[in-house]
Amino acid sequence: MDRLSDTEPDWGPFNRQLFENPKARDLSRVGVIDIGSNSVRLVVFDGAARSPAYFFNEKVMCALGAGLAESGKLNQEGRIRALSALRRFCTIAKGIGLPDLTAVATAAVREASDGPSFVTQVFEETRLKIHVVDGPEEARLSAQGVLLGWPGSYGLVCDIGGASMELAEISNGQVGQRLTSPLGPLKLINIEGGKRGQKAFITQTLDELRERMGPQSDRLFLVGGSWRAIARIDMHRRGYPLHVMHEYRMTARDIRKTANYIDTCDLEELRATIRITPSRMALVPIAIQILKGIIKRFKPHDIAVSSYGIREGMLFEQMPQIMRDRDPLIESCHFAERKDARLPGFGMRLHKFISPLFLNIDPDRARLVRAACLLHDVSWRAHPDFRAEVCFEYATRANLGGLSHHERVFLGLALLHRYRNKSDGTRFEELFSLLSGEDRKEAEVLGKAMRLGAMLWANPDDETAKLNWSAKKKSLSLTLTAEASPLFGEVAEARLQSLAQALNATTNVHMKLA
Repeated sequence: MDRLSDTEPDWGPFNRQLFENPKARDLSRVGVIDIGSNSVRLVVFDGAARSPAYFFNEKVMCALGAGLAESGKLNQEGRIRALSALRRFCTIAKGIGLPDLTAVATAAVREASDGPSFVTQVFEETRLKIHVVDGPEEARLSAQGVLLGWPGSYGLVCDIGGASMELAEISNGQVGQRLTSPLGPLKLINIEGGKRGQKAFITQTLDELRERMGPQSDRLFLVGGSWRAIARIDMHRRGYPLHVMHEYRMTARDIRKTANYIDTCDLEELRATIRITPSRMALVPIAIQILKGIIKRFKPHDIAVSSYGIREGMLFEQMPQIMRDRDPLIESCHFAERKDARLPGFGMRLHKFISPLFLNIDPDRARLVRAACLLHDVSWRAHPDFRAEVCFEYATRANLGGLSHHERVFLGLALLHRYRNKSDGTRFEELFSLLSGEDRKEAEVLGKAMRLGAMLWANPDDETAKLNWSAKKKSLSLTLTAEASPLFGEVAEARLQSLAQALNATTNVHMKLA
């Protein structure tokens, strides 16, 4: 295989520097291939550098690691399917003009005796270089993928593949101790001794991991397809209204209930209901036993599902610290405003206008207020009758990093009120149950403040309108310059009164003389 010369810079598996300008906010399109024990996936990232979106995302279930424990080799049918998928991915990359592709292979390829010949064959047929990473490196990259979505987070990252499971500590935005293990469901499915043999192997391996990792009672981050399948089953069991996998939260009690649910269900009927592939569903009974064992030993205070893993971790690896320190939510919103808003840059002026209503809120809520202002106009192309719904869908479904589920619904509800006076009668009411009554009221106030402010700017470079709010007196005042006074017609007045009603306030309007 080709190798970089000693005089060339080492950009890691990307073979090129992704972020030549450390202050760059946008990402040039980047393609990453992840060759796992169960699946082969191509992801093409684009958009905001700190919170990249998925321009292209395709997965082929190849099961390269099926039978590896018995034969020591890659599954032959899986190998054929993987080669076909990689040919397709390389052709797609060429068609969309990607300068190169990064390919990383994990447990199956690194453990199989014919792994090196597979890597060579792929290169000869496609000119694609595959970087085979060891277990600790896989754990580190997966943990960095979690950090892409949760800046400064802490806890234990558990990445399960078909043929291995990795653990990594994260704290204050850094990756600490890392371990790898053979606890891959695809590897255990045919283990000697059947279910009893599986249980004994899982127990022994987890005991060893617990002894080596030490106490890990913070958050448990779950990375990997088998964990996501379990989370989908948990959502189904609970009747959970928001079907977004990233940041989905579970408790130890939830896992125990879901394990019992899996034991008593017709798995084929359940699989068809929640649309999990047969090959993935076959691994779920083993994966849930592993997860129960992890929770029993490490006793995390809560459990969060991460859709970000090794692929996102490879991007994070290349980011300068100045970029890592940025808020992924705000970066995504800035990118969306620049790309889709009618008046890019207006969001921050709108934020200044409504800020008197939100002077004493905590930092977590303050970032949501800013995000809402940046996104308030990105759905303007939708038909006016449906803009409120499109805004809500965007906030709750879009690839926005650094958002919990209740924060997604809060942001969505605020944007819904940006275009609609009432939230009653929408098809989203089931999701509002994720918010407290106080949160729903604050989202309404935020949306109605944006709805008013969007009407009151004659000159975007001047402060033509200003709000003043006295929470003690329940008094809301609007001051307009002479230049802006013609903007305050019947519709604007109605929007001011609607905002005042949400605040249970009286209003005053002041017009400055020219």
